[in-house]
Amino acid sequence: GRGWLAIELHRGDEDQAALVDLLRLGDDHGLRCLAAGDVHMHARGRRALQDTVTAIRHGKTLAEVAGELYVNGERHLRSVEELARLYPPELLEEAAAVAARCSLDLRQLGYHHPHDVVPLGQDPKAWLAYLVERGARRRWPAGVPSAIAAQIARELDLISELGYGAFFLTVHDIVRFARSRGILCQGRGSAANSVVCYALGITEVDPEKGNLLFERFLSRERAEPPDIDVDFEHERREEVIQYIYGRYGNERAALAATLICYRPRSAVRDVAKALGFDASLVDRLARATGYDVTELPVRWSEAGIDPASPALQRLLVLVDQLVGTPRHLSQHVGGFVISSSPLTELVPVEPATMEGRWVIQWDKADLEEMGLLKIDVLALGMLSALRRAFSILRNQVGVDLSLATIPPEDPATYAMLRRADTVGVFQVESRAQMSMLPRLRPRCFYDLVVSTAIIRPGPIQGGMVHPYLRRRQGKELATYPSPEVRGVLERTLGVPIFQEQVMQLAVVAAGFTPGEADQLRRSMGAWERHGTLDHFRTRLLAGMSARGYEPGFAEQVFQMIRGFGAYGFPESHAASFALLAYASAWLKCHHPAAFLTALLNAQPLGFY
Repeated sequence: GRGWLAIELHRGDEDQAALVDLLRLGDDHGLRCLAAGDVHMHARGRRALQDTVTAIRHGKTLAEVAGELYVNGERHLRSVEELARLYPPELLEEAAAVAARCSLDLRQLGYHHPHDVVPLGQDPKAWLAYLVERGARRRWPAGVPSAIAAQIARELDLISELGYGAFFLTVHDIVRFARSRGILCQGRGSAANSVVCYALGITEVDPEKGNLLFERFLSRERAEPPDIDVDFEHERREEVIQYIYGRYGNERAALAATLICYRPRSAVRDVAKALGFDASLVDRLARATGYDVTELPVRWSEAGIDPASPALQRLLVLVDQLVGTPRHLSQHVGGFVISSSPLTELVPVEPATMEGRWVIQWDKADLEEMGLLKIDVLALGMLSALRRAFSILRNQVGVDLSLATIPPEDPATYAMLRRADTVGVFQVESRAQMSMLPRLRPRCFYDLVVSTAIIRPGPIQGGMVHPYLRRRQGKELATYPSPEVRGVLERTLGVPIFQEQVMQLAVVAAGFTPGEADQLRRSMGAWERHGTLDHFRTRLLAGMSARGYEPGFAEQVFQMIRGFGAYGFPESHAASFALLAYASAWLKCHHPAAFLTALLNAQPLGFY
């Protein structure tokens, strides 16, 4: 059979009586009995934390929830020897037999990309190749350049090899729907490295103007689907979401979850409430809490709170244990998972806040690990403003424009940017950007790409901003240890500003494969938490030494990589944002009234 009766023994006063009663119950109903633990914590020492999170879950203090708490700390992971002293051997043997039958392998989920977008009689590979060829002719009406055609062929071969044809067709279908309704949209992020995405109309940055590194988007070494983010007008994204649900049904389409973990301030607030602290003291403690748990006693002392009191010491211990653990599941801002079969057969789901919609109880990392298709359907206010401005110009001025037809490389627009007259301009209207623009003095689109990316934590922490500006202003000469390194860094004056450059450096200077370089990029964001850069440091230094680079330069490159951390900006992403920055700047420069009207009507926008 497939039914058992679980017997849980936790050294309670009624254990023996319960054991006799449950064994009899199993016999009466023909159910085999087995040993179970009802485990709530990994070690007995976490009982105080278990009681605390129980109080938090009930929204009460520990005193108020006393009747809901377990009488002892036995619901933890116990050794086989300890269990043998509590349970009859036949119950443990049955539990082991059942465990042996549980051979679930999450890698064998049986997930398949939806094929709804493939016409009958076609396969995804052939249909994708047809759409890409048609799109390439539209993008390059005078003829597809030979280098671009070769890149398309290489990308299509890899997409087919990895089985992602239906993935690209699904994203293309969503973008096609949006464009058919006049909804402005644009793919961004690493997808802008793909000529296939550009030909399909998913992205808008011309690959001939950029520095493609397709492996940043998709490679054999990455055991996960490519990540495609598409921004839609924030006022009309719901139309796109309704289309997805209408095409695939809510049984095959659902939003991903975001796992919200405890940070010091939220942990202090929740634990203090559970301990019964006065509401005013809870607020004082929370306001005095920073980002580092080890600094709490000092910060509380500075706020006039005695951290040495027994109650505060208890709070400190519990907060230290709670920080970093999951607090609750939230809904991803726009990450959709779409499947060819009902999602309930593949993943755990729960009802979303909006009726008739579902949230998958896995976050982005879980989905990537399992190889499930995720499409980010995101909202961007500036797209709403641009679409409104285009409509005003079309209806009132007789000028028909789009993102693709705005006149490129306009001198007057760049002159306005050099004056830092950028209020309302996408991405470059912050005070930091206004301070940067007169020093960077942009004169072409690539300068705007750099400006979009350079005021970010990665370049700032890596010490790359000031050297770039000095070289930009002619105060410092850029030097390169080899022609290969020059080829990677010359466009940014010898200073790595983008993630793709770090990857290319690893390839040309240390002998990494493109896929290995992408693994390095992925490790950059996790090195502080997991120390995963040590292996790459050894590999990088050895590879550069074998190619004749000085140890000092090799170490400098590694330190640059560490400086990037989780904040290095992809060049493809910067190019996508720079395109919107240029469009909004051009509209402000040449049609300020229409642009201001559109900007006001598109409120609220994030920056404001």
